[in-house]
Amino acid sequence: MTRIEAVVYDIGNVLIEWQPERFYDMAIGEDRRRAMFEAVDLHAMNDLVDKGQPWRETVYAMADKTPEFRAEIRMWHDNWIEMASPAIPWSVGLLRRLRRKGIPVFALSNFGVESFAYAETQYEFLSEFDRRYISGHMEMIKPSNRIYEMVEEDSGLDPDTLLFTDDRAENIKAAHARGWNTHLFEGPEGWAHALVKHGLLTKVEAGL
Repeated sequence: MTRIEAVVYDIGNVLIEWQPERFYDMAIGEDRRRAMFEAVDLHAMNDLVDKGQPWRETVYAMADKTPEFRAEIRMWHDNWIEMASPAIPWSVGLLRRLRRKGIPVFALSNFGVESFAYAETQYEFLSEFDRRYISGHMEMIKPSNRIYEMVEEDSGLDPDTLLFTDDRAENIKAAHARGWNTHLFEGPEGWAHALVKHGLLTKVEAGL
């Protein structure tokens, strides 16, 4: 087995829960949320932010195009931190244990420039990565092949020395195709087992 030189984390639903639908169900009710998501592709709107477009302007422009849901769409910006919460403590603990052992930990996340800057003020662990690859700054999103290539070029590490976890199968598939070691994140316990399997943490260190 090739030695892992760096562990690469996605952020949303790996370190921080990202559940816009859950927020809207609580804020406006499931029926109206369903109607809004059928009328407006809010995730496509968010992709534009993740590609580097201005956060507030992009969300508010979409709201203005859809007056029936103007107030609710603006919540995507105004109430964003309520969608991007809470943190996933076990995952954060694993990140910190890796770093304490001297194992480099990178972030590779689809995230807007401004929304990530805001998230940093709410989650201190976002400043603890050795390297951060944020899509808004890179102006492209996973699963673009180029975004993985850019990580390899910037870090100087070979694909087979990287271990990557993400909650989206298409992102994992793209990384795996480049030769990265991958783990589809379905919960922190499975991720803990993966880190043990790769010899990065002991069971005790992983909380198992």
